[in-house]
Amino acid sequence: MSRLDSFIRRLMAQRACLDHAARLIAALPGPVLELGLGNGRTYDHLRTLLPEREIFVFERALAADLPALPDAAHLVLGDFRDTLPAARARLGARAALAHCDIGSGDAAVSAALARATAPLLAPLMAPGGIVAGDQAMAGCGWTALPLPHDIEPGRYHLYRVPAPGSLTA
Repeated sequence: MSRLDSFIRRLMAQRACLDHAARLIAALPGPVLELGLGNGRTYDHLRTLLPEREIFVFERALAADLPALPDAAHLVLGDFRDTLPAARARLGARAALAHCDIGSGDAAVSAALARATAPLLAPLMAPGGIVAGDQAMAGCGWTALPLPHDIEPGRYHLYRVPAPGSLTA
């Protein structure tokens, strides 16, 4: 498969998973977290999908002037490992959805960041919330969800945060 075809499949999987996640959280209150702003494509898509939700964006550093940026109250700059632990007070409520687009192209570095990020993200998530992302984020007791039709396993990941006291797989 060419790199272009792989990129297109990744973006199609990302869109399908975000659309599915938005449906899954329709009745669940809470803000949305976007970990990794990049070029702002998924942030823009989330604003369109969930216009009534607050969206908090976590980004290491802004790389470019983007046409649509969150306001200062909804943009958290710095390493996730430093900014997520203090985010609960800023959010005001637990998040219904977290989208984690944190892959760097280096598989080992991306996997290590996902392992470090997941336990920091867990206390910010509402019971029944959804975590979607480009990296596997196991180990927090989240239940892996089936991917939308035609999305290859491992291309993207969806998890549901369990309710307190529920059994997880």
